[in-house]
Amino acid sequence: MLYAVSKRVVGAVARTIYRPTVIDADKVPTTGPVILAPNHLAVLDSFIVPLVLPRPVAFLAKAEYFTGTGAKGALMKWLFSTWGAIPVDRGKGRAAKESLEAAEKVLRAGGAFGIHPEGTRSPDGRLYRGRTGVARLALSTGAPVVPVALTGTDKLQPRGKKIPRLHPVSVRFGDPLDFKRYSGLDSSLPVLRSITDEIMYAIAELSDQEYVDRYQRPGAAAA
Repeated sequence: MLYAVSKRVVGAVARTIYRPTVIDADKVPTTGPVILAPNHLAVLDSFIVPLVLPRPVAFLAKAEYFTGTGAKGALMKWLFSTWGAIPVDRGKGRAAKESLEAAEKVLRAGGAFGIHPEGTRSPDGRLYRGRTGVARLALSTGAPVVPVALTGTDKLQPRGKKIPRLHPVSVRFGDPLDFKRYSGLDSSLPVLRSITDEIMYAIAELSDQEYVDRYQRPGAAAA
């Protein structure tokens, strides 16, 4: 109830001010488990995707957003909590495993879960190699993956800017990708890599971003 009310109020204001262009939102299943896999250009990406869809979408969020103090901390906690964000302590060794477990819980309950395969925001607007968490999630739950392309959010909220600017934003949804043919192969790294690459190529086609076949952080281990 709280999610619906806050989304209606915040969504109405945001759509009036920013007027996002939404393309092919009808490709997202309205019921049942589904994984939404957007590119990642700005902090606001995790709010914009749920904003333009009729169903709730859960995303992971840094635990710090839920533990701040003062008026700002309370506002951040309320905002992330009411929008269904799941807190994750990225400093913990079990963070990745706990993140997948939290996502699986949402999907097994028939919900929608959003995950940025790149892991972190693009530093230069290009699309970077995806991490295999999205593939593991798809195989463990059997949920289809809908690639999503966000455009203009890096100009809407450039790095280092807390207040969004007025800039055109578009959200384009692709056809759902079904990976049930790989059922039982979730421990195969080549299969996980192949699935992840298929998802990233689908995002690249939707976003027209230049694809970079390496992780954003130098020295990161490849899967």
